[in-house]
Amino acid sequence: SGQKVCYGAFKNSCYKLAYFQDLSRRVGFQEARQACEIDGGALLSLESEAEQQLIENMLQNLTKSGSGISDGDFWIGLWRSGDGVATSSPCPDLYQWADGSMSPFRNWYTDEPSCGSEACVVMYHQPTANPGLGGPYLYQWNDDRCNMKH
Repeated sequence: SGQKVCYGAFKNSCYKLAYFQDLSRRVGFQEARQACEIDGGALLSLESEAEQQLIENMLQNLTKSGSGISDGDFWIGLWRSGDGVATSSPCPDLYQWADGSMSPFRNWYTDEPSCGSEACVVMYHQPTANPGLGGPYLYQWNDDRCNMKH
């Protein structure tokens, strides 16, 4: 489900947002990744502040569309593999884009990533939540457990 929208200004010029208000239709990271690949795409890789802003605008338009959208974070294609593997790299440096993009752009929420058992990344979309220490829970990134349903 979801409608494809295309823009010419970015390397990955077409985007498709899928939002499920019905909690039973939400999926974990690997399921979301597979659904994108079956559809001929990949989970979102954000390569710049401008692309981040474009996605924020798309989510705002989705909210305004009268679909009754509510709290619900969105998976993006950033994840950390190799849990339990000894490395000298700091945890935030271990995150990589699922589509192989080398973009260094990050938009972490305050004190994220928290690492540990949280290895997959969501873009916060919690318009009804009271702001936390880092401000509102909108559009910034958070690492989460990969089996969480978003």
